[in-house]
Amino acid sequence: MIRRMTNDTTDIVDHEVPAPINEPRLWRDDGWTARVIKNEDDDGWAVEMIKDGEPEPALVGPWTMGRDKKNPKPLNPSAFHTLVKTASEVLTRHEQQRRATLHKRLDVAMPDGFITVTLDIVPDDDDPYAWLAATDAAGESLGRVRVPANFRLSTASAKAWIEGGFRAPRE
Repeated sequence: MIRRMTNDTTDIVDHEVPAPINEPRLWRDDGWTARVIKNEDDDGWAVEMIKDGEPEPALVGPWTMGRDKKNPKPLNPSAFHTLVKTASEVLTRHEQQRRATLHKRLDVAMPDGFITVTLDIVPDDDDPYAWLAATDAAGESLGRVRVPANFRLSTASAKAWIEGGFRAPRE
């Protein structure tokens, strides 16, 4: 168990940290678990990388056969750290893709200068929506309205919104 002080010195947070495991087919350390599993698609082996607290693996890939050509090669520190790095990169790319899907930005040239228009989608299972916002070159807010999550942000739609006085676009 690790005890960590937060900014407020009277608040102590307890975190259960799983003990490291270093077995030939199972390694756990640094917030990650690597497990060598039978490949369901063929006679080979695969390795799955699971981040602590996550229900699904972040990465599943082929694993090398051992010298006997039947059993998997055992995990080792070098392989584990390479797998952690690769799985972390996969999660990072996934998060970047998610952010790119939920946040769009356009710079629109207008007679008085550029206006930055953003669309921030708020994913909600029951009522997804988005915020359409505009700022001038100095970063001052010009307008902000709630729009449907499927609002198509394009140069034409942004320009029409600006020219319409930043009123909510018609659906």
